[in-house]
Amino acid sequence: NPKTKEQIENLLRNGMNKELRDRLCCRMTFGTAGLRSAMGAGFCYINDLTVIQSTQGMYKYLERCFSDFKQRGFVVGYDTRGQVTSSCSSQRLAKLTAAVLLAKDVPVYLFSRYVPTPFVPYAVQELKAVAGVMITASHNRKEDNGYKVYWENGAQITSPHDKEILKCIEECVEPWNGSWNDNLVDTSPLKRDPLQDICRRYMDDLKKICFYRELNSKTTLKFVHTSFHGVGHDYVQLAFQVFGFKPPIPVPEQKDPDPDFPTVKCPNPEEGESVLELSLRLAEKENARIVLATDPDADRLAVAELQENGVWKVFTGNELAALFGWWMFDCWKKSKSRNADVKNIYMLATTVSSKILKAIALKEGFHFEETLPGFKWIGSRIKDLLENGKEVLFSFEESIGFLCGTSVLDKDGVSAAVVVAEMASYLETMNITLKQQLINVYEKYGYHISKTSYFLCYDPTTIKSIFERLRNFDSPKEYPKFCGTFAILHVRDITTGYDSSQPNKKSVLPVSKSSQMITFTFQNGCVATLRTSGTEPKIKYYAEMCASPDQSDTTLLEEELKKLIDALIENFLEPSKNGLTWRSV
Repeated sequence: NPKTKEQIENLLRNGMNKELRDRLCCRMTFGTAGLRSAMGAGFCYINDLTVIQSTQGMYKYLERCFSDFKQRGFVVGYDTRGQVTSSCSSQRLAKLTAAVLLAKDVPVYLFSRYVPTPFVPYAVQELKAVAGVMITASHNRKEDNGYKVYWENGAQITSPHDKEILKCIEECVEPWNGSWNDNLVDTSPLKRDPLQDICRRYMDDLKKICFYRELNSKTTLKFVHTSFHGVGHDYVQLAFQVFGFKPPIPVPEQKDPDPDFPTVKCPNPEEGESVLELSLRLAEKENARIVLATDPDADRLAVAELQENGVWKVFTGNELAALFGWWMFDCWKKSKSRNADVKNIYMLATTVSSKILKAIALKEGFHFEETLPGFKWIGSRIKDLLENGKEVLFSFEESIGFLCGTSVLDKDGVSAAVVVAEMASYLETMNITLKQQLINVYEKYGYHISKTSYFLCYDPTTIKSIFERLRNFDSPKEYPKFCGTFAILHVRDITTGYDSSQPNKKSVLPVSKSSQMITFTFQNGCVATLRTSGTEPKIKYYAEMCASPDQSDTTLLEEELKKLIDALIENFLEPSKNGLTWRSV
């Protein structure tokens, strides 16, 4: 690639040795979402070469794992990201991924245009391929891209596959003959385009989670949808059609793909009102009460609703999950066959997400389970449960990642968007808003008030020392017993596998040595977790007050939570001492 070659030559010419070392002396590793990094030259960046190397490693590993690899083939999808300065685009990287495999006589299902991320795991399962890759950096800043790997079960890879693939990548870093030949995509008889077929099957499967088609076709509610300059527009339009809705109103400035994301500070709908500005203004103009925002690769969903007082309510991931959990269970109850057993029903969430599903499950009699953070763990667990004849109605992670049903084993913003529309239309017939229904859910199952945010920290050693201090707080190998004035009941450390609440002091969730994560359970019923991000230079914190249904004084609960978070930041993260950057709201 002449552009990336030029970047390295310029650094060399200008004697930028530190930057050269940073770029060339380390390799990307698999995080919670596969490989993710900035686009540009160097082994720790996403570029033509590192994608070729990763795919060669994948080939080597898959050949070892599957004797029928060359019969079953491999799926490749991509989003709409790109960077002119390194002539690097998701589409080009997808073509190179396909070329490496086609040159080795592997059949490749390469989508002929951009698709939502969930289409890749869906295609892997439907086409019975051995694995798949999606070229995307989801909602990261525009400079980034990524390489997300799915296994034959349609879930993202988990340990030990990630470690083994990395080993294989390191064994074959020199491009093979044919690896650069992206013309193969146009000439090889082994390349197939699964777009029409997969889109048709996906839309057909959506019908399984549609319960009120008739009602949807008559609703007076209007919806605005923004796809954040990404892939979502066409697919959300189709999904609305399947559910019997009139099409949602698109935000014209954000409807078409644009790798520069020109109208938003960052392309992450999780950031709330500041990034939803255009869609909220359009909704007011069009008299639409609900805004649906899919992130650039359409695997996450943000929702906002106009309140009676003219203020917009942007729901958090945890609040939306409370609504989805209630809705999916309610629909199951109303449509189940006579002999269906509630004990066969499951809902899942990652351990840093709200415990609201646990409260609903306890009251209604179904099962709730937690997994490690990252949807890859949810996907794998769903697969196990389905193989044992169980039914999983809903799964989520608090960072607005939702999965209704089990047609896909990854979070899916397209299906989540249309399910919210159906839920809102159903509630509208009873003059209930989403916000009012959320209160109804909390009144019935107990208020769950949570807050999630983060600090930026670009220095890995600072991050490490923050967590090591917590492991050796007042004395060596002793975790803190208090946080300010708040007494700590239990500590669970996923990095080391310690859990003070278990009889054998060992964590039930698997150990995850590569990332930092400690959870504190407080005497007052609050649960707080500190962890590093698997995809960005962040220290995240999650805190939730879980109240019983008889505690309905929300002001009191909110005050207590705020005080606790302040204590957590001041005592455990020490932002000024550690030079952490506060999240800018």
